[in-house]
Amino acid sequence: MDERPETELISIPATPRVSTPEILTPSGQRSPRPASKEAKSSNAWTPTSFISPRFLSPIGTPMKRVLINMKGYLEEVGHLTKLNPQDAWLPITESRNGNAHYAAFHNLNAGVGFQALVLPVAFAYLGWSWGILSLTIAYCWQLYTLWLLVQLHEAVPGKRYNRYVELAQAAFGERLGVWLALFPTVYLSAGTATALILIGGETMKLFFQIVCGPTCTSNPLTTVEWYLVFTSLSIVLSQLPNLNSIAGLSLIGAVTAITYSTMVWVLSVSQQRPPSISYEPLSSPSSSASLFLVLNALGIVAFSFRGHNLALEIQATMPSTFKHPARVPMWKGAKVAYFFIALCLFPIAIGGFWAYGNQMPSGGILTALYGFHSHDISRGLLALTFLLVVFNCLSSFQIYSMPAFDSFEAGYTSRTNRPCSIWVRSGFRVFYGFVSFFIGVALPFLSSLAGMLGGLTLPVTFAYPCFMWVLIKQPTKYSFNWYFNWILGWLGVGFSLAFSIGGIWSMVNDGLKLKFFKPS
Repeated sequence: MDERPETELISIPATPRVSTPEILTPSGQRSPRPASKEAKSSNAWTPTSFISPRFLSPIGTPMKRVLINMKGYLEEVGHLTKLNPQDAWLPITESRNGNAHYAAFHNLNAGVGFQALVLPVAFAYLGWSWGILSLTIAYCWQLYTLWLLVQLHEAVPGKRYNRYVELAQAAFGERLGVWLALFPTVYLSAGTATALILIGGETMKLFFQIVCGPTCTSNPLTTVEWYLVFTSLSIVLSQLPNLNSIAGLSLIGAVTAITYSTMVWVLSVSQQRPPSISYEPLSSPSSSASLFLVLNALGIVAFSFRGHNLALEIQATMPSTFKHPARVPMWKGAKVAYFFIALCLFPIAIGGFWAYGNQMPSGGILTALYGFHSHDISRGLLALTFLLVVFNCLSSFQIYSMPAFDSFEAGYTSRTNRPCSIWVRSGFRVFYGFVSFFIGVALPFLSSLAGMLGGLTLPVTFAYPCFMWVLIKQPTKYSFNWYFNWILGWLGVGFSLAFSIGGIWSMVNDGLKLKFFKPS
């Protein structure tokens, strides 16, 4: 008979980390399990709460070792319930092997892009003092709300809010959460994709003109045809299956964004400034028109900070347990990403305004560089700058389109109860790409579009995270934390309305004639 001690006969198998569970609501939305009263309590019971030193003290050593091992096993697993199988079929949560490096790549790719190029346009209407002040306040504000979202991803142990809409539903309720969050997040994804098609197509056109040279005799493509070329390339790249699979593209987008951002402002400040340059803010004869121009400029500043609609989705690609929550690598990656974002946005805004002043064209610093210095800078440097912009736009298109792809596939899997085939998935992405193309053809202007986008989507970045923190975390009423988040949230809502009015007025006033690139 085997005389080995009891502790050698009982072993707990090593179990890999798994994500905490969710359920599928009858409406088809992915939502965490409803909070119980015990979960809200600070001393809530957990599967391992009974395994305490006081409980173990009267138990013999062999049994104590078994229970300690079991406690570690339960803490590592987190829960004993099953995961929602539908999430394994969807692009955002299909793969959960992300890490801090992936988080840095995705956040940097989502946070730096074409919106930085139009920041000097906002400075032309705001001037030095208000421009720098508004940009600094917006940067600190959005960094704080990003931290809130990272913490709220697992606000209650055992629950993961994998998408922005899910968190809004948990905070505001099922119906109100959808109404408040679904439109701005979808609008932000579609609007960004449209703007990327505009910029990518126009940049490809200018790249071809620079490479071909002034003596080129070939028949160039029209602007709309260049839009179509860019859209086709974006659709080909969009066939990558899930969010983790585009980490390489996000790295390329991050590197190209940092590179061309640095090249643009360095080339601008190194050249002779235009004659009769002035740093006085642009104004209009009408005081009301001047007010709307300022509001539109502030909307451009707000739109320069994007990516919060993707924060929860990026965090959802990481494994998470009680002992190793996903918020730790996510915040590490986000801090690195936003350090580089600051190094890109502030020099472009300040250097671009210093180089061109109030003569900054409506298309931004890249338009000014081409219009004022195309004959002073070598063709190779200009061509490389425009090529980097194209690569960045192609990479950004993928990460900003992923929530839309996820929504399409979520609707399909909810109705059919099976994953999308490769043909269905490809069909959704081709459809989305060409819809964005047609919107881009119908709305070929950017600076006014940026102001309106910044206004309409501002709550996603600046307001909703503050409200959701108060409603979910429930800080002490009338405490500093309570007042601070309520005030920030309502300020964000007020700014959203004001900036949207300014952006819409600017679009109407421009007669739908503004274009991002218009060489002088």
